[in-house]
Amino acid sequence: MKIPELSKHYKDRTPSVIRSAQIEYSNRRDKDSLEVINLAIGNISLPMYPAMNERMKEIGVNRFADGVVGYTPTVGTNETRKAFLNILQAEGIDTSNIYPIITDGGSSAMELMMLGVCGPASKKPIMLLDPVYTNYLEFAKRLAIDVITTARNINEDGSFASINIKEIESNIKQYKPKALVVIPYDNPTGQFLNQDILINLARICIKNNIWLVSDEAYRPLHYKYDKQSSIWLIDENTLPGITGRRISIESSSKIWNACGLRIGALLTDSKEFHYKSVSEYTANLCANAIGQEIFGALANEPHDKIQKWYKSQRDYYQSILFKLKKEFQKELPGLIVSEPEAAFYCIIDFKNVVSSNFESLNFVQYCAKRGKVKIKDKFYTLLLAPMDGFYSNSKLGNTQLRIAIVETPEKMLLAPKVLSKLFADYTKM
Repeated sequence: MKIPELSKHYKDRTPSVIRSAQIEYSNRRDKDSLEVINLAIGNISLPMYPAMNERMKEIGVNRFADGVVGYTPTVGTNETRKAFLNILQAEGIDTSNIYPIITDGGSSAMELMMLGVCGPASKKPIMLLDPVYTNYLEFAKRLAIDVITTARNINEDGSFASINIKEIESNIKQYKPKALVVIPYDNPTGQFLNQDILINLARICIKNNIWLVSDEAYRPLHYKYDKQSSIWLIDENTLPGITGRRISIESSSKIWNACGLRIGALLTDSKEFHYKSVSEYTANLCANAIGQEIFGALANEPHDKIQKWYKSQRDYYQSILFKLKKEFQKELPGLIVSEPEAAFYCIIDFKNVVSSNFESLNFVQYCAKRGKVKIKDKFYTLLLAPMDGFYSNSKLGNTQLRIAIVETPEKMLLAPKVLSKLFADYTKM
């Protein structure tokens, strides 16, 4: 008997590269005897901001004590919206004309943004910087939106090529995208787009009358510069015409260490865009009510406490990031390893130590499905993200991996040795 056929979209669907290793590993029969170090996804193993932690402890006692968890307004609770604005205010940003809608994580905000600037099956593309966080490419596929990119190649010293402003402008003129999307504290490259770069990109967006979208999930995490970078730090005095074309993606997941809350926000200074975003999101009803309740603890947090928290997180990641590069290159001489300026990812490129037929995806699957190495009476494996899913042209990432700095410091500093042993076993096959 025949059964109904899947859609072509589903037939073609494969797991996101940041989740594929985890899915493969879950099917291993020997996983109970292994210590897994999961570096494939930015799932932070640190406690949340203290006020959020305290709020969580109150759940079921002072909050939701009657057992009723109802829908919230589609736009989000007043407290949660205030929390996102308070975060901006802590950075000296005027929020009087910024309108937030609360979403189920930053990913929902991305999709909502794409629906707003392009629309499903749009004849007009969206422009990204290659490589780019994979979910932007995934949502573009889901919505049948064309993507154009400006490439950034990794250099032999691990740095990524500087943003080519002229090439971006040329591509915008040629392909006429509806929006330019940037990640100032970049995932996956770790590049930091300083304020001068953002202003130059904003100027191009004004000139070509397109939206400027900034993913600011990692906003305070920068390591080599004193000043913050944000589209919300650009004002009319600096750049006339900037108002009414800005959109930012916000998240509770990264700097606040609350990935599982699934709380994000879509911010804009366009009243019309905001109103229509809320209209569109009514189809989702609302964001997670309990997640909003916990994140709402930031609504009235003093700005000095928020800034102190930012510094503590920067110090933590910085203490690990730069040790890792040395350890990876010590274990595998010739390996190209990036040295991030922002966020908490590094890129590893095997191109100088492998044959031409090496594919990082195959190596990642080997580690997840059956790879294991013994270190001090324990068996380990790694879960990793192949970079081919972060490029619009997957071949560009064939020899590269993204490493998320999210496990405990002990596990992170063990990762280079585990990687080198797994790689040695893999290349012997």
